[in-house]
Amino acid sequence: MIVFKEILGNEHVKEYFIQAIQNKKIAHAYILTGEMGLGKKTTANIFAMTLLCESSETTACGECTSCKQFISDNHPDIKYVKPKKSDSIGVDDIREQINDDIVIKPYKSNYKIYIVDEAAKMTEQAQNALLKTIEEPPAYAIILLLTDNANGFLATILSRCITIELKPLYDDVVKQYLINNYSITDKRRDMAVAFARGNIGKAVYYALSEDFEALMEMCLHLLKHTRDMDVAELLNNIKVINEKNFNINMFLEFIMIWYRDVLMYKVTRDINQLIFKDDYSLIAETAKISSFEGLERIIEAICKANTRLKANVNFELAIELMLLTMKEN
Repeated sequence: MIVFKEILGNEHVKEYFIQAIQNKKIAHAYILTGEMGLGKKTTANIFAMTLLCESSETTACGECTSCKQFISDNHPDIKYVKPKKSDSIGVDDIREQINDDIVIKPYKSNYKIYIVDEAAKMTEQAQNALLKTIEEPPAYAIILLLTDNANGFLATILSRCITIELKPLYDDVVKQYLINNYSITDKRRDMAVAFARGNIGKAVYYALSEDFEALMEMCLHLLKHTRDMDVAELLNNIKVINEKNFNINMFLEFIMIWYRDVLMYKVTRDINQLIFKDDYSLIAETAKISSFEGLERIIEAICKANTRLKANVNFELAIELMLLTMKEN
């Protein structure tokens, strides 16, 4: 069973909730914000489970009836609010799942807790419907709004909630977590850490995803052979990438990290600074034959490709221009 102290990083968040429970200063509405994969839902669940525990004040025991009900997703005093008819959380969802339900007292606990995941998907009408409940909640009610974009809330909602931000972890922490929990190659682990940028959820996904593995192999093939390919071969590879529906952001990020390694080695000559350590010889060769100006042009081309794709420029054209810049420099 996971408790607050076993969550990696975000000590300020754990300490805040532990102190709030110890001092019995529980707010009625919280916003937990941070990018997907940082542990917002896990943190909210641990907070809720601890509050509802029958045997302990600051750490859920995992053994009482309440904890067992929580673990089995069968606790009557915890509600997960979800949209029923569309991707957005509409006014009817808020009225039916929170406003109409919140007037009913807890079945067996001191608290009744509502967790709204992806809460920024609430429409403006839904947020206004929730506002009155947040302004005048029953004493037992706690509402947790989870989001990766707190700017999606109305100012009136923000002003009436306590906002707590979860932040990325240090790469060393993420790396050690993968070492302790997953049997993967050093290369796969280092790539997962580099891509995750401190996000433990993303790191685990990258470490285990077959799609990520396939993308990594495709990118390495391109990077190793771009200089030797003619235009027809480049176009064929672009077509394959498009047909396989690879995550294009991940594809561009992968290439950017590669050239970050080339630039890093050109400056430091230190293999220990590289993410692609297994491809050291090719990194060193690319660094030797590439000028700083050429590498700058390549990095600029990668950024331009990303910008063009966001502007809905044709995929094959955007990637072709980027690869031709890489080939020339």
